[in-house]
Amino acid sequence: MSLFAGKEFGYIPAFDPAAGMLVREAPGSGPGWWSGAPSSYFDSHTNTFYLVYRVRHPRELGRGIECRVAASENGVTFHDIWALPRNSLDALSVERSSVFRGRDGRWHLLLSYCSATDNRWHIGKISADEPDQFDVSTMTPWLSPDDVAAEGVKDPVVYQLGAMLYILVSYAVLASTDVSTVAPHLHSSGDVYNTGFIRSRTGALMGIEGQRGNWLGDVSPICQPILAGVSISDGDDDGSAWDAYCRRISTIVPLEIGGFLAYYDGSATVNGNYEEQTGLAYSTDLRTFHSLTPDAPLLTSQHSTGSLRYVDVLSVGHELFYYYETACPDGSHELRVAVVDR
Repeated sequence: MSLFAGKEFGYIPAFDPAAGMLVREAPGSGPGWWSGAPSSYFDSHTNTFYLVYRVRHPRELGRGIECRVAASENGVTFHDIWALPRNSLDALSVERSSVFRGRDGRWHLLLSYCSATDNRWHIGKISADEPDQFDVSTMTPWLSPDDVAAEGVKDPVVYQLGAMLYILVSYAVLASTDVSTVAPHLHSSGDVYNTGFIRSRTGALMGIEGQRGNWLGDVSPICQPILAGVSISDGDDDGSAWDAYCRRISTIVPLEIGGFLAYYDGSATVNGNYEEQTGLAYSTDLRTFHSLTPDAPLLTSQHSTGSLRYVDVLSVGHELFYYYETACPDGSHELRVAVVDR
């Protein structure tokens, strides 16, 4: 089918969350029991799908307890090949991580974890010859909050653009300049994203393989108001925008006519920090993303809090594989995939 038909150019089909297939069920019943935060990779050398996901228990039972790598021949049925319990890392919690094969044939894992040393979110890097051979004892620091003048960094998403790496991360920026007032409370809970003192935003890095690259700064989706004379920041402080508190890009999809679509997680206030919903944005340069959903999220769950987050997408052959974490009727979260013919 031609990319151009009438006035319809290069359409990327969306997915129906309710029609997705179960990849991993929730580890328990009720709020706080999650399987999700998926980050996918397709290895063209072996025609194998890889999926990194996080297993979480309620806060009082340990939070993000394990990061796992799973493999699949069809992108739907996965078997676990590696796991990292948070205790082996001296971490309070683990979150979304990314795995990819480098141009040199080696495998790399960018792991987000909350360090028990300073109660802040960091990203570390582990490399291995195979994706089931990562040794946590060889992990090296990759990105810290201090590197980007933030209060936390996590949830790396890696893209290989020719010889370049383009990496998206979630980072926490202070919502107020009155640091003295909030400083004692920022990291006491071990999760600055759940304090209400910050904004959860998206930052990006670009560089060549083997180096961390340049910090491009904030690339969070911009919600431009329709009414003239209204500041684009209006609503950020009072939570009137559905995505005022969190604008975390979870995946990008290249358009064959040029530019990129981006799915992003959003919440109005800190109360939705663990139950984000999904919006859509567009960019021509991977530096400035414009929200296409300024009034309401694009995708939600039909159950419980309506949470649907951490959307990730792989284009393999003529199909798009959408992986996502979604709320269940009992308030838990499960990991699902929707396969769409493009």
